[in-house]
Amino acid sequence: MKKFCTVLLSLCVTASGMALSGFTYETSTAKGLTAGCKSAYLMDYNSGECIYAENETSRMPIASVCKVMTLTLVLDSVSEGKLSLEDKVSVSKNAMSMGGSQVYLDSKCEYSVDQLIKSIVVCSANDSCVALSEKVCGGEEEFVSRMNSKAKELGCTDTLFANCTGLPRETQYSCARDVAKMFANLLKHEEYYNYSKVWLEDFVHPDNRTTSMTNTNKLIRNYSFCDGGKTGFTNEAGFCLAATAKKNNLRLISAVLGAASSNERFDSTIKMFDYGFANYQNKIVLDKDVTLNDEFTVRGGKKDSFQVRPERNSYVFSAADKSPEITHKVNDFNVKAPVAPEQVVGSVEVYKDGVLIDTVNVVSVESVEKAGYVDYLKQNAKNWAI
Repeated sequence: MKKFCTVLLSLCVTASGMALSGFTYETSTAKGLTAGCKSAYLMDYNSGECIYAENETSRMPIASVCKVMTLTLVLDSVSEGKLSLEDKVSVSKNAMSMGGSQVYLDSKCEYSVDQLIKSIVVCSANDSCVALSEKVCGGEEEFVSRMNSKAKELGCTDTLFANCTGLPRETQYSCARDVAKMFANLLKHEEYYNYSKVWLEDFVHPDNRTTSMTNTNKLIRNYSFCDGGKTGFTNEAGFCLAATAKKNNLRLISAVLGAASSNERFDSTIKMFDYGFANYQNKIVLDKDVTLNDEFTVRGGKKDSFQVRPERNSYVFSAADKSPEITHKVNDFNVKAPVAPEQVVGSVEVYKDGVLIDTVNVVSVESVEKAGYVDYLKQNAKNWAI
């Protein structure tokens, strides 16, 4: 059953860090978006709001789309400083023996983490997945355990991993909604886009062999707004795809599972993206490059107030034909001098139709030096003159 989604606020972590859940659905006016697919989901990246859903919680195999979580754990390790993109990875015979999509790693060679990540993103290399799982966790079994823990952390209640490649194995499944959530979380790693836009490239082995890599996500060339995605296929799973596209301020996340053909997964994804971009918008309501009208006061400084700005942009997602009421509440942290540029000094709460949807740090755009003895004398003299 195809559904158009509206969202009520509850407690589920989304890509932007806001708390959204409590999905409710109405009959969709969007017909035929995902013909030939067993399951589909379309959401806004920033808010996590659902735009379109079809059998979105049906559990089914997702094949290599499972590598979304594999990449997440690897890039998490890089972000946490536990792994460097320049680190060398020794390839085990176990990793080298993986079937399916691969770049034909050699157990006698060492490869950089950067190389292996790229081979997974671009050509879905199973051997690189296992090699990195062994590098991060010492073995695939422990790595898979962490994959499942991460899925639970993200609120993916209809997901269970049995390996890091997506090769057929019993008791392994996910659903379109969970896939979209996991892919949105992966996109928090900006370095992902360094790999996802590669169309054709040679994988150069340390022994100077080369393996040609072609991006399995054809939308990179065939849909101008698409800049990332992960395909999957097995006879059991059918053709699957998690993808993202950005137009103006609106980034969309899609997932289609169980398509009858490769073309149908891409065509369905394009139809969902076109529908989302035509009917929804993401308006910027706080701009990190624009100072707020409110000046913050400071205690014990050489001046009484200073200018501030939002630490990051904030957007409000809505239907294109709707104009929600947007209000703000500015919170001053009662700052004492000295104040440094970019120091967090408060927050701004953003409300959509009276409901809190985002909280953004406020930072100083200037420095305020601590007042000295002479400054206090001048101030006292000024007060006496008044």
